[in-house]
Amino acid sequence: MNALKVIIMTMVFCTFACEEEKKGKQAVAVQPKVKKEKYVVYQVFTRLFGNTNTTNKPWGTIEENGVGKFNDFTDKALQEIKELGVTHIWYTGVPHHNVITDYTEYGIGNDDPEVVKGRAGSPYAVKDYYNVNPDLAENVENRLTEFKALIERSHKAGLKVIIDIVPNHVARNYKSISSPDGVKDFGETDDTSLTYHVNNNFYYNPKDSFKLPKWEHNYLPLGGEKHPLVDGFFDESPAKWTGNGSRASQPNMGDWYETVKVNYGISPEGNKDFDELPDRFKNENYKAHYEFWKNKNVPNSWVKFKDIALYWLEMGVDGFRYDMAEMVPVEFWSYMNSHIKMKNPDAFLLAEVYNPSLYRDYIKKGKMDYLYDKVQLYDTIKHIMQGHGKTDNLPAILEDLKDIEHHMLHFLENHDEQRIASPDFAGNADKGKPAMVVSATTTTAPTMIYFGQEVGEDGSEDAGFGDPTRTTIFDYAGVPAHQRWMNNMQFDGGQLSNKEKDLRDFYKRLLNLSLKNAAFKGNYADIHAFNRAETNDYSDKVYAFVRWEGSERVIVVSNFDSNNKQSFQLKIPSEIVKTWGLKNESYRVVDQLYDDFSATLEVHNNIGVVPITLSPLESLILSVK
Repeated sequence: MNALKVIIMTMVFCTFACEEEKKGKQAVAVQPKVKKEKYVVYQVFTRLFGNTNTTNKPWGTIEENGVGKFNDFTDKALQEIKELGVTHIWYTGVPHHNVITDYTEYGIGNDDPEVVKGRAGSPYAVKDYYNVNPDLAENVENRLTEFKALIERSHKAGLKVIIDIVPNHVARNYKSISSPDGVKDFGETDDTSLTYHVNNNFYYNPKDSFKLPKWEHNYLPLGGEKHPLVDGFFDESPAKWTGNGSRASQPNMGDWYETVKVNYGISPEGNKDFDELPDRFKNENYKAHYEFWKNKNVPNSWVKFKDIALYWLEMGVDGFRYDMAEMVPVEFWSYMNSHIKMKNPDAFLLAEVYNPSLYRDYIKKGKMDYLYDKVQLYDTIKHIMQGHGKTDNLPAILEDLKDIEHHMLHFLENHDEQRIASPDFAGNADKGKPAMVVSATTTTAPTMIYFGQEVGEDGSEDAGFGDPTRTTIFDYAGVPAHQRWMNNMQFDGGQLSNKEKDLRDFYKRLLNLSLKNAAFKGNYADIHAFNRAETNDYSDKVYAFVRWEGSERVIVVSNFDSNNKQSFQLKIPSEIVKTWGLKNESYRVVDQLYDDFSATLEVHNNIGVVPITLSPLESLILSVK
């Protein structure tokens, strides 16, 4: 959600591998044959993408710092994104959320800066689920029409469209002016004299009024700028519970104070006022889940969000990214997602879940297609990129998740995380290269990149709310490296440095290869542990594994060391040699990324050996001929 949010992680991942695993000869676990489709998601922060303004004044207005529009995603821009190796585009920040810019002439009420983060507002404080952010339209009155046109352009370019749904909370001042006839607003029919009722949309403190947080760390709304609504008061009586679950009528500044928590029929004591899903349904398909809920009474909030999802599907959206899904009961997701799949069986459903113990429930019972693999793969790879983690910790992660590997989306950047090139992460975008190879090619799961990642954006701009290292999601700003790629809306990389061009070329090669080579949709086996035990000079800065499907046989090996080359005789274990049908003879291996490396794989006594030399941060994706 944002840098201040309370990250829910109930499992600290530090024990998946131990040093003893690399001692002694290792058996190689070969995953059973699978054949899944491979996808690449391009996350773009919609209001930043097309902004050519370079002012970047902290807390700058829309006039001072500029803003991107739906129309900036031209046919050319979308074609370039598609050719990068992308199948799905996630337009972040589309639903109408709180903003400070005055749109009262269009019937949109002003938002109080004291319950808005930043000047442009958090995309996760949605104010009206039946319309889009007015900032994104050339003509505010026609903003939905402009978004529909963007969906059509995206589809024409061969891209599926994903938008956010934020089920756990809504803006403090939620007010839809665009909902279809008969649709009631969140909270409109609530009995506010009660702390809780199953069909109330919110939780209340009936005897209290809401009070603004006490500002800390010299923070002031709008950076201290005078504004008629900045008066130390926000009218909310009775007070509602805050989005992250705080029950205080005066939340802390670190709470998600700009939002209110949605009630899904769970009482303050934790009782569920809805039917629980029988355990057997983890093995049932979405049609069975749909039938289960068909004649059951469900809380009002469930129906509201189901109707919102179906509304956007009808408009042409192909899927959703769900914010903080684990804070909402899994039964709701069974209800919600089965309704979505009944309308569009191919809908792409991605959820933010940070508790590994919940992964399988949210996939099997909640009918999610994909979850973030943050707490395990991302966090571990980040440590390796920073120089204080070991590749020895990777095999155990992949082993632990192998039964759900297709469902665990991989990423190195998104709007919540630091940019790779920022000093607080890796300080060098090239350190993302071996990590991206591992991220994109170890499993059949989707790969996600964040706009600007492919050209080394470092997130160093101080836009106002929040800290640099993450590209702002709260304020108006330009994104410098990305702007150089845009080249005044030419979308041809004309202002990129040679290093930035090389980085984008790497991403383009890798992502397209991950989609096109059948091996990356098929089988996986680790050969890292085997080589740590059996191969001289094969270190914990190197990672190797194999992939195959049909006649495609691929060896992937990456060097995470940013200073030193790595040279060794990589060994292919007998189990793989047998599975691949190799004989005791010689085979040519050729790099698929750059076609500038070839070598001979020699098989003797059913063990393969191929000489490898890797430059710092280099990877090889070797096809066995």
